[in-house]
Amino acid sequence: MAGPGRAADEGVAAPGAARPLDDRERVDWLRLIRSPNVGAKTFFDLIGHCGGAGEALESLPELSRRGGRSRAGAVFSRQQAEDEIAQAAAIGARLVALGEPGYPPRLAAVDAPPPLIYVKGRAELAGEPIVAVVGARNASAVGRKFARLIAADLGAQGFVIASGLARGIDTAAHQAALEGGTVAVLAGGLASVYPPENAGLQEAIGERGLLVSERPPAFSPRGADFPRRNRLISGLAAAVVVVEAAKRSGSLITARFAAEQGREVFAVPGHPLDPRAAGTNRLLQEGAGLVTCAGDVIDVLAPILGREAPAQPRQIRDRAAEPAGPGLGVESAARRRVIGALGPSPVDVDEVIRATGLAVRDVRVVLLELDLAGRLERHGHQLVSLKDVS
Repeated sequence: MAGPGRAADEGVAAPGAARPLDDRERVDWLRLIRSPNVGAKTFFDLIGHCGGAGEALESLPELSRRGGRSRAGAVFSRQQAEDEIAQAAAIGARLVALGEPGYPPRLAAVDAPPPLIYVKGRAELAGEPIVAVVGARNASAVGRKFARLIAADLGAQGFVIASGLARGIDTAAHQAALEGGTVAVLAGGLASVYPPENAGLQEAIGERGLLVSERPPAFSPRGADFPRRNRLISGLAAAVVVVEAAKRSGSLITARFAAEQGREVFAVPGHPLDPRAAGTNRLLQEGAGLVTCAGDVIDVLAPILGREAPAQPRQIRDRAAEPAGPGLGVESAARRRVIGALGPSPVDVDEVIRATGLAVRDVRVVLLELDLAGRLERHGHQLVSLKDVS
């Protein structure tokens, strides 16, 4: 489903830290990404426009007001950020910024990677060749057995196995790969256990494998957090293997993210009368690689990994070395032109620039204001639309 090596070639990686962050900068980065309406894309836009996280935090209220928000949300406080980092340290986890050692190199190459992630365990595993093995929570006995076999076989060939620590296929894959190396990406925080029966497995992975999360340590996952986790699972990996999946399955979301990120997608065929095979059989019809053993995956990945050089994130400028760019002011007339060019249907940012005739910088500043005000919807691939906030 995905062409070899595409992930490193498509788009431009988000900017990463030019050097390891000091304590103040780390706190500022965390405050910024935890502030209202600041996602990964907005985070890097803010730093690019303002010159640093501290300056971006100072600009947030005014940018949000100019975007149309009558009352700006509370900026994440320094005390909240320091407390969160202390909670992570108390469980043996640490906060790693994009561009720092320990940040997964393939994840750094996806569109809008998380600026900060918490890691616990063997961080070096994230830099090894990784295959994600995912599938149904209500997996069949045969499906669990296959997940164990392929995870163990891939591990014996030097691959690290990633999954989401869910019931069923995920659990079987992690258990089989624990000795060889496994990465669990959590929808909640590293101090939150879900599902409860995997408490022992999560503890073991934190000691002998690697736990990864972009959420605060004590955060309990909600429904919307699992697709976010799935995007990180596929982003970490060179390939995703779906063992069992119903028609509507989170594993299919992982497969879709993988295809968008240029990863290889594989699926295990199943009996047409088993609803847990409906999703995997559909993936095969759509062009996923058919998997009957670990060799099917290795044969495809070997030539790719032999020449792969994961994209390095562009570095955020060191403000001590270079002055920040011009201010963020945009004329009201220009703002009205950008808003007038937007609507409920997604439109490419380049088309907005052409339609308004404005400078690229001015359009992007207005989009940033609208984003912070909660009025902009980002659809990926540079597509944006105006939210109905009436």
